Amino acid sequence: MRILLTGRNGQVGWELGKALAPLGELTAFAHADLDLRDLARIRDTVREAKPDVIVNAAAYTSVDRAESERGLAFAVNAEAPGVLAEEAKRAGALLVHYSTDYVFDGTKALPYVEKDAPRPLNVYGKSKFAGEQAVIAVRCRYLILRTGWVYGARGNNFLLTVLRLAKERSQLRVVSDQIGAPTWCRELALGTASILPRALDEPSLDGVYHVTNAGEASWHGFAAEVLQLAGILTPVYPIASSEFPTPARRPANSRLDNAKLQNTFGVRLPDWRTSLADCMKDVR
Repeated sequence: MRILLTGRNGQVGWELGKALAPLGELTAFAHADLDLRDLARIRDTVREAKPDVIVNAAAYTSVDRAESERGLAFAVNAEAPGVLAEEAKRAGALLVHYSTDYVFDGTKALPYVEKDAPRPLNVYGKSKFAGEQAVIAVRCRYLILRTGWVYGARGNNFLLTVLRLAKERSQLRVVSDQIGAPTWCRELALGTASILPRALDEPSLDGVYHVTNAGEASWHGFAAEVLQLAGILTPVYPIASSEFPTPARRPANSRLDNAKLQNTFGVRLPDWRTSLADCMKDVR
């Protein structure tokens, strides 16, 4: 298959580049090659590549900054996916697009399933939900993969921030009343690659799927596990979200139910602790 990948140098895109390469002819674009704010360039790029699959790993992910950069967030996270969907339909290609747990408001007591109504709390979540809607409205072939709490050994993410701060400070204070599933970008990429051949062959499987590592943790629990695996003794104390105000509101419950993915494709990502331990080998 011919695969076009956006966001090549992002933490997810970097892993996708390795995971997707064995599946066929991969053409990968970094931000410098393909700025998703340039809609005309998107159209020209897709038409030149003539892909069977478009994997959109590019996104505006600065959750707090999005509150003051709404236009930019919506341009990259909503308008661009809509154009990619239009070009996917024109090419007869499958579009794989990543979305987020932040499309939900976090008030549900149980993990969110795909049919739950999105109610994003912040601009980032609203822009990602708008991107989902734009893709679906085009009626192209698509997989929308919602994930959350993504980290890796490179880029800007919570894991690397915790390691840096633990070396700079005598103690850490991390919120303990937000719950989710820390998800290693490599497992997300491998999971995507594993479902792609069947998804391409069976249009009836198109739709929205939740894809996170198994299990759950608070940000505090995640940070504590990171420091333990790293052998860093800096104490980390739990605090309430109210003690650490941010420009963007976060959902208290970011857990996503992955049963649909497992029942449809037979894919289940490992427990987050297992993946974190493997990721820490890369970090070291």
